Amino acid sequence: MDEKTKKQLELHVAGATVRHKSPFEILEHHDNGQKLNLDFIKKWVRPFYMFSINKPDEYIANFNSIRAELTLEIAKKLLGDFNWRSRIVGAHFAVINDYRELETIIGIHLLKSQVCYAGTGYCQALASFNTENGIDFLKRYLDYYLTRKDLFYDQRDAMAALNWTDRINGTSEMEKFVPKFRDWAINQKDLEIDIARFDEQMKNLNKIKTA
Repeated sequence: MDEKTKKQLELHVAGATVRHKSPFEILEHHDNGQKLNLDFIKKWVRPFYMFSINKPDEYIANFNSIRAELTLEIAKKLLGDFNWRSRIVGAHFAVINDYRELETIIGIHLLKSQVCYAGTGYCQALASFNTENGIDFLKRYLDYYLTRKDLFYDQRDAMAALNWTDRINGTSEMEKFVPKFRDWAINQKDLEIDIARFDEQMKNLNKIKTA
């Protein structure tokens, strides 16, 4: 296998999204600069990635074994890896331990949308932090990505995240994006389905957080 093919395969496994020009390319993002070692992945990534928050009791059982060892630096290291699995775990750990120091890292990752799947975790973290800065990241994301009818990324999760913060704050930020969303959405699946799914996952994360 030549080096170019090998690199393409590595990007695919990591979950690299469709490469596209965006106004966020110039933003500097957090990057470890090297791959995570296998022992670290076995301990901090494998038991927690994918959709395990849909089974909070199992997540709690796994998480309790490492809860006391989890630090801000570990979560930051997870977010600095170019792989959707480690990044979504890092975002979830940021929610569970309320690592608001990671908000800008998470927000920039969302805007740049470098890997698939992880965006759900980014939106959940920003919704959980519920800060003006975090909400601005969600709005900037929707302002741009709802104009990209060729990209089906995390627009629905970003809408659901704004809905979550709107209900807490008594605001109506999501409603401002509904016309754009309707124009963007080829699949006219009811947004309420996405909101219900997002809400359930947020409740699961809060259950894990308080266990």
